Amino acid sequence: MAHIHHAIDYVELAAPDLLASKAFYAGAFGWAFNDYGPDYAGIQAPDGDGEVGGLNPEASGSPGGTLVLLYSDDLDSTVSAVVAAGGTVTREPYDFPGGRRFFFTDPAGNELGAWQAAQESVD
Repeated sequence: MAHIHHAIDYVELAAPDLLASKAFYAGAFGWAFNDYGPDYAGIQAPDGDGEVGGLNPEASGSPGGTLVLLYSDDLDSTVSAVVAAGGTVTREPYDFPGGRRFFFTDPAGNELGAWQAAQESVD
């Protein structure tokens, strides 16, 4: 799946009870998941190629929250662009198994995130 710079790329749904959330979405919509331990499940894309989102007990910091994630080819430049445009970084860039990401709010108070894929090492 190709990622497009600054496009909406992934959506995380709050799932304080991960097992109950997985059971609901599997039963209601037939969704399948990639499990990443007891605290996160990726929502598989309908065609089975990659993921379109995830179930996260900590999405958007509160139950019922949705976190929209944008993709970035250059996360540090995206942080700078968000700040220059009047956004507020609410969580500085951090590493996660797939790469790096950060969270921010727009001037209306909507919280979003942006992520960059891990760089593959050349041996």
